[in-house]
Amino acid sequence: MRVMLAEDSTLLREGLVRLLAEEGHEVTAAVGNAVELLAAVAADPPDVVVADVRMPPTHTDEGLRAALEIRSAWPRVGVLVLSQYVERRYATELLTGESAGPGAVGYLLKDRVAQVDEFLEALERVGEGRTAFDPEVVRRLLVRSSHTDPLSRLTPREGDVLAAMAQGHTNAAIAGRLHVSQSAVEKHINAIFDKLELTGRGEGYSRRVLAVLRYLGS
Repeated sequence: MRVMLAEDSTLLREGLVRLLAEEGHEVTAAVGNAVELLAAVAADPPDVVVADVRMPPTHTDEGLRAALEIRSAWPRVGVLVLSQYVERRYATELLTGESAGPGAVGYLLKDRVAQVDEFLEALERVGEGRTAFDPEVVRRLLVRSSHTDPLSRLTPREGDVLAAMAQGHTNAAIAGRLHVSQSAVEKHINAIFDKLELTGRGEGYSRRVLAVLRYLGS
């Protein structure tokens, strides 16, 4: 894939450049702030952007705002944001904000980058147009959502399946992670759609993405 990096830590940025190059990806730009990122994307849109949420000058949400602008202006560009902490607002805004489109977005904790295989898998999922949310982010969201309707109608196993969907896993991958058959996963997903009252498709979103939006936005 063609990847752009935006990270103000020179050490982490250069480490990611080397890692991605070793894995056969082309790093088309590696910058240290959101302004440079937007300029680089405008000049030559990549397949995926990997961006820190907090970057200069204020180190608050420059990276997130750049990610949202990229999702709006260049919807074919996947966006994988990195954060030091679980920031629920940022995770939900990526999927439920005005610029949100179906899939091609991820949110990872920076610690997850050290788990090279998991980072590369998340990057691949985003590049394929799917979601890739950090398991810890999903766990925190699930805890916060467990007493709200309609998610409270889900069984524990359905909650596990929906959490895996939010991480961006396919049905086959969910079956492997939960040690159940793929047909069982499909039954759980259909039950989730029914309980979340997602009976069809709407506004260009698949029911799968709508279920994740409902989950992350609750």
